[in-house]
Amino acid sequence: MIKDYIIQNWALILILFAFAISLKMTVFLEKRTIRRMIITIFALFLLSISVFTEFRLADAGTHQGLRLVLMAIRYSSTPFLLAMVIFTLVRRFRWFIFIPAIGAALINFLSIFTGVVFALDADHELVRGPLGYFPYVMAGLYCVFVIYILYKRCNKTAAEIIPILFFCFTFLSDLILPFVIGRDFAQFFCATISIALFVYYVFSILQLTKRDALTGALNRQAYYADVATDPEEITSLVSLDLNGLKTINDTQGHSAGDEALTVLAVCFTRALGRRQSLYRVGGDEFVIVCRKTSHLETDQLVERIKKNVSATEYSCSIGYSYSLDGAKTVDTLLKESDSMMYEEKARYHKAAEKNQPKA
Repeated sequence: MIKDYIIQNWALILILFAFAISLKMTVFLEKRTIRRMIITIFALFLLSISVFTEFRLADAGTHQGLRLVLMAIRYSSTPFLLAMVIFTLVRRFRWFIFIPAIGAALINFLSIFTGVVFALDADHELVRGPLGYFPYVMAGLYCVFVIYILYKRCNKTAAEIIPILFFCFTFLSDLILPFVIGRDFAQFFCATISIALFVYYVFSILQLTKRDALTGALNRQAYYADVATDPEEITSLVSLDLNGLKTINDTQGHSAGDEALTVLAVCFTRALGRRQSLYRVGGDEFVIVCRKTSHLETDQLVERIKKNVSATEYSCSIGYSYSLDGAKTVDTLLKESDSMMYEEKARYHKAAEKNQPKA
């Protein structure tokens, strides 16, 4: 039986093993995130054993009580795994994300005695109860919520949306293909989920290498790579610089300076619209690259930034430039926006000196 399990699930075992090794070797994720992913991997491994055992019992026509328990586990697994994905990837979600999955599991396990979701007929064949499609609806709702969360957190670029679409496709296939292929698809159920998670993990690591660890903005390397791609689409740049970072570092410490940068990065990020990306290109210097963005949209972006920053205790200098006909190079746009930003910064320092109390 062990030999048959290994033969049938060898690809899954390799994927989960590679996934676990990659997690242990990564330096980009928090230990808590890695720990939760490891738990998810182990849960997938146990689920694969459960599914294999269930179908062996079905083929043998024995241990019908145990088979019903294993069916309840299988039907309950997808909502739990999707809840675990949300719990792992999104910090603001806590244990309560599992409440719907727990409720669904209770209904599935009650079905062992009531047949409300599934049961076995006299020939030991699966029959659906009044709530026979409930597990699929529940998993589908979780899947939609996962996709919504991932989409909301991304920058709406093709490089980030495509992996999310793949993630969506693989999980939806787990909900749809059982009705098309039948029970044989259960043999690929765990492998499909593991592939989806592993691919999204690889994508996440690639994204983390492009991001500044402190602020979450894209980093300098990402800026150079991105502006070299389809530069003719770049219609405007916005240069941003935190005012008084040296003073904050000298008087309150570098941790306070880091906090100021983080707060402003949040202000900038919340102001972004479609086709607008934020980069941290220096210590306190940020650049927003706008693609196919009109003059008005850029002006509105700058106003949103000013409004967001005004609600904090910090301030920043802003410069921007346009290329209405797409003729200006990125270097020219950056030079113009930096020039405007430095002029505003000079006015800030002049006003600060003027307001300093005289000895």
